Amino acid sequence: MLNELNLRSFALHPQRDAVLNEVHARPFTRLVSPFSVIHFAFLAQGEAAASDRQRFVDFCQQHNLPPPEASAKHHQVVVGPAMLRWEQHSEFATFTWIWSAANGPEARQFDDVDDTVQSLIRALRQAGPLLVANKLEAERGTSPIKRAEQLFDKSSLAMVATKGATGVVASDFRVDANGFSRILVCDLGLTPHDLGALVQRVLEIETYRPLALLGLSAALELALSVDRIDRRLVEALEEMQGSEGLQFNNHLLAELTALAASFERGATGSLFRFGASRAYNELVQSRLSIIEGSDVAGYPTWSSFLARRMAPAMRTCATVEDRQASLSVKLARAADLLRTRVDVEIEQQNRDLLHAISERTRQQLRLQCTVEGLSVAAIGYYVVSLFGYLAKGAQDVGLRVDPSFLTAISVPIAVGVIWIVSYNVRKRHLKHDNVSSVAGE
Repeated sequence: MLNELNLRSFALHPQRDAVLNEVHARPFTRLVSPFSVIHFAFLAQGEAAASDRQRFVDFCQQHNLPPPEASAKHHQVVVGPAMLRWEQHSEFATFTWIWSAANGPEARQFDDVDDTVQSLIRALRQAGPLLVANKLEAERGTSPIKRAEQLFDKSSLAMVATKGATGVVASDFRVDANGFSRILVCDLGLTPHDLGALVQRVLEIETYRPLALLGLSAALELALSVDRIDRRLVEALEEMQGSEGLQFNNHLLAELTALAASFERGATGSLFRFGASRAYNELVQSRLSIIEGSDVAGYPTWSSFLARRMAPAMRTCATVEDRQASLSVKLARAADLLRTRVDVEIEQQNRDLLHAISERTRQQLRLQCTVEGLSVAAIGYYVVSLFGYLAKGAQDVGLRVDPSFLTAISVPIAVGVIWIVSYNVRKRHLKHDNVSSVAGE
């Protein structure tokens, strides 16, 4: 007999267990009709989610029930006459209360809730805002059409038979006086596993549907901002065509940049909401495709009923998201165009400034040459005068010299020497300046 192969000799991936066990997360609860369900979904993220989770842990401990593990996202307990199913998702948490009820339309109505269950629901309060509140009744052996027409508004009643025609699901998707949406599930031969799966998927549809539609309010709010910024962008482009002057273009660029920053701030906040709405809508369509079989008595199916209402909302979100992306590109392009125009005007100003500096430098050079010529003449006159005094002094001591002749001869010599010295000094300074400028570059 061969020995069993043991994986302990292999280096296992740290996420292996979590990945393999994901298919077993949130298993279906086996249910037997008749029963009643109240389902809540509270929005909660970050610290709010941790606070709501702690409230559930405290509730379990108060009733001597095992609390969920620290890493658990799903937990199920039986408290009093009800079974409580808790699930934590990325931005919301759900609480599903399930308890047995008498069968038959004469025995109960949607408003009938066990007193003990009511007290337990009130005891388990959540800090996050409530988005979803559903009442579901599962009945066995009733006439689905007759029962649905008794309970719901026929003008918005949608019914569908499950695949295999073993169950019927009906709802008018309206909110009753107590704030609950109502759903009827008629059991026509479902197994406990199939009934539990059907109820869970129906509740998921009614949970994901409002979450998907949260993107619609964000889209309608953002559409106003997109329209306003789009109009202002057109006006700015028209002003740009007729604008002249660096100061005006700088002012227009500052306004356009502030407009883009304001738009991007709002757009960034909507990215998550639009992405989440798409994901939730895909989940709704997926669940509908799983449970739906055929229509009932000519009433619209859930898919057709919700498509008339959800599809326009999802298209609105997609349209606003596309306009948002297009406007972001146009704002960036207009800002770049205006920034290029400002840069060109600055370069023109710099060119004019350099031309003025160059002209001023040439004037200073001409003035310097003039002053330099006068300086050579003045220094030459001074040197010749000194040489004349020297010649006169030589004549006075008895040397046979002609002071006037010697002074006349010294004039060209003195002027030439002074000019050569001045030229060499200027040339040396120019060479030093050229070397310094090259080193600076």
